[in-house]
Amino acid sequence: MADKHAPVMIAVNGVSKSFRLPHEKTTSIKSAVVNFWRQKRSYELQKVLKDVNFEIKQGEFFGIVGRNGSGKSTLLKLLAGIYSPSKGSIQVHGRLTPFIELGVGFNPELTGRENVFLNGALLGFSRKEMDRLYNDIVSFAELERFMDQKLKNYSSGMQVRLAFSIAIRAQSDILLIDEVLAVGDAAFQTKCFDYFYELKKKGATVVFVSHDRSSLERFCDRGILVDKGEITKAGTIQEVLQEYSKVVLEELGNAEAKKNEDTARKPVVSEYAAIQNTTACDAEGRSKKKFSYGDPIGLRFTVQIKHALNNPVFGITVWQKNLDKAVFATNTLIDGVKETGAFAAGETVEVTIDLPKFLNDGEYYIEPAIANESASVFLDQRPRAATFLISGSDNPHSLLSSDQKLKLTVRKAGKK
Repeated sequence: MADKHAPVMIAVNGVSKSFRLPHEKTTSIKSAVVNFWRQKRSYELQKVLKDVNFEIKQGEFFGIVGRNGSGKSTLLKLLAGIYSPSKGSIQVHGRLTPFIELGVGFNPELTGRENVFLNGALLGFSRKEMDRLYNDIVSFAELERFMDQKLKNYSSGMQVRLAFSIAIRAQSDILLIDEVLAVGDAAFQTKCFDYFYELKKKGATVVFVSHDRSSLERFCDRGILVDKGEITKAGTIQEVLQEYSKVVLEELGNAEAKKNEDTARKPVVSEYAAIQNTTACDAEGRSKKKFSYGDPIGLRFTVQIKHALNNPVFGITVWQKNLDKAVFATNTLIDGVKETGAFAAGETVEVTIDLPKFLNDGEYYIEPAIANESASVFLDQRPRAATFLISGSDNPHSLLSSDQKLKLTVRKAGKK
């Protein structure tokens, strides 16, 4: 955690950024000449960032989160000096190295060895310094066998490893890191995370953009949430990530609702019973789609009985949407209810099941079912009949969670 009295390394004051998108298309030399001589040319103004303000102090690991298209990458390019703000000012105190688009400046026709010296020159290193650093760069990238091959024969992951290994040799006061490890394999990512730990121990100033919640929480102290070009949350990284979860889950919910309307699997029409009106509900029984972590959640559905049934089994399964895995399932038979009753044709039955409070942040499907008395034949079953969302957990890393605190003991076990 940075000292609150530490000097400010980056100050962003009232920054806005817009791009002008011309309406006239230039598809030939003739159209380019015609458009050039037109008295009036129309543009569409794309506002990417709007009145952004924040400060980053020396020694902070500062996280920037947001959905794709929210303006994060544009903000990072403004900090790096690649773009100039349309309005406002950015002050950077110290030397800054951007890890935004690794490998820019690589020549695919040159060997890996030649590209190391080329990229090093672009970073300001002399030939003598690169001779001294060369073995460390190649060793870190784990590419000893491939350095005399042309870069165009490298995989994307190999190129990122080489570029990252070169870039970290730059001696700078501030690092900008933008999801550069997305294509690296697990072993190389671990090595890079070890490097981040070293940066954190040394008190380096790092601006870190990522979608990986665990990495953000592991390294960052504070952060901001950028949504639709504006900062909608600033504070500790935990506060920012909680707000980010709400934004993502709301987007997923809207997209899934539309998808379910268009592509939901049509259930088989049963001649014995028909499940209807599946919903999640709150403690008062009101139908609801979005819940805060820890809220009581009831799962309710009705069944229209078409033929007389004796002691049918009613059940429900909850699926995690992203994993497509069942995380909870129960029915009246499992719960020890051997006699649910005799039902005549034309009757309607309402079934409600209280969900245990162990589901973490996420989106879930509800799948109700009714079976015969021995549970050997499904009389009706409705996959993805409804969805609900949970957000706001303090510890959303796992699928399941609990309010009960675990006792964690760390002690030295001695030497062998």
